Amino acid sequence: MNDTATLAHRPAAQGVEHFDVLIVGAGISGIGGAYHLIHQSPGTSFVILEAQETFGGTWWTHKYPGIRSDSDLYTFGYRFKPWTGKPIATAEEIRAYMGEVIAENDLDRHIRYGHTISAASWSSAEKRWTVEATRTATGEARRFTCNFLYMCQGYYRHSEGYTPQWPGMENFKGPIIHPMKWPEDLDYTGKKVVVIGSGATAATLIPAMADKAGHITMLQRSPTYFRTGRNAIELADELRKLQVDESWIHEIVRRKINYESQVFTNRSFSEPEKVREELLGLVRAALPADYDVEKHFTPSYRPWRQRIAFVPDADLFQGISSGKASVVTDEIEHFTQGGIALKSGEMLEADIIITATGFHMSVMGDIAFTVDGAPVDWAETVTYRGMMFTGVPNLAWVFGYFRASWTLRADLVADFVCRLLGHMKAIGAQQVDIGLRDEDGDMKILPWIDEENFNPNYLLRSMHLLPKRGEKKDWAHTQDYWAEKDEIPQIDLTDKAFRYS
Repeated sequence: MNDTATLAHRPAAQGVEHFDVLIVGAGISGIGGAYHLIHQSPGTSFVILEAQETFGGTWWTHKYPGIRSDSDLYTFGYRFKPWTGKPIATAEEIRAYMGEVIAENDLDRHIRYGHTISAASWSSAEKRWTVEATRTATGEARRFTCNFLYMCQGYYRHSEGYTPQWPGMENFKGPIIHPMKWPEDLDYTGKKVVVIGSGATAATLIPAMADKAGHITMLQRSPTYFRTGRNAIELADELRKLQVDESWIHEIVRRKINYESQVFTNRSFSEPEKVREELLGLVRAALPADYDVEKHFTPSYRPWRQRIAFVPDADLFQGISSGKASVVTDEIEHFTQGGIALKSGEMLEADIIITATGFHMSVMGDIAFTVDGAPVDWAETVTYRGMMFTGVPNLAWVFGYFRASWTLRADLVADFVCRLLGHMKAIGAQQVDIGLRDEDGDMKILPWIDEENFNPNYLLRSMHLLPKRGEKKDWAHTQDYWAEKDEIPQIDLTDKAFRYS
């Protein structure tokens, strides 16, 4: 996408449309951002450009069996739209919920589906962004200009997942499938299936496929932490019996979940061994007494250094207990015609291999950015609270939380964007730049996130592409919702970090 020769051969754009704000992406962040613009910044003209043929983002592009949230919908749902179903929801249920938000707020007229953005260029002379896009269905070039660019496209590449290359993959006689590219016609009835990986995707796929498959095996290099529990919130059920208004239930349950999450996260740092034993105790309780939990479900790292997947109603462990599913903890030596040879010498027979091995990060949607003709290297910028970036005017990015629901931050960033736009209007500013202050001159500049704090492989693989952070809180994406929920609304927009013109 950074190939200027390719861009030069694109057909000329037909006409230019201008908006106050251009939102990139009609997923959970983009739809939420549009809602907040309507309700907090009335009169703001905006458009949403979405590469897919419909809304939903992850919940549309992922088609694998059993796809569901790994966050509860009371907090993954929007704060302004009560969630009334089970806390862990299917992709279909999440898209239905988003569809209601679109319909109730007449957002559909603002969305342009099937528009892939290739480039965005900022002109300080014109005080605006020019965005180059292509209509997927026709190949037609489209050009948009905007005063402010609102990046809501998420953080990974939807077009392909990450699959490591192992020796002998070409020899395997069956299909090798990444969950992001799930074949609609795949028949796994009675087949031996191996799922490589042990994250949330694997924990979703395995119970969904176990009954129909002949046998399904989770092959992991090392164990992952899981949490289990009922797919229900007792407090919500009790309040509904009392006929409490759903908006009240939504807010009360959100506060309860967020409070309990804060306590749990803090304990994972202050008393990691106790939290570790609690998590392993839940796993032991869901598996046969003689199951080797130490080998297959005891990670080497402390809790919350990687995301902890919630397993509703312990369905993954029920599949293992029934014998329909199993776990193998080992490393891959090479693929064979009939399966996988492991470093231990064991052979895993397989008819189908699924690589639930993660994704490629997509920094700013893999779009080619320029500012006054100079290409933007995001790794050379420093982030302001994970939302804005030094040297890049009039742009905000939604990057959610790892230890709390993504949407909690999407709502906070939307509030910030609306307040910033209002402030700029009030003072007559057309441009806002973020820059380090004089007192930040000796501040250490560090990678986007501290590896000792949180270190999933997809982040580590892409750290060299991500913006930098500073050691001061203002210059980092802290991942601390429980502090940011109070701090972001109190950001002083007259602070010297904000440079208006």
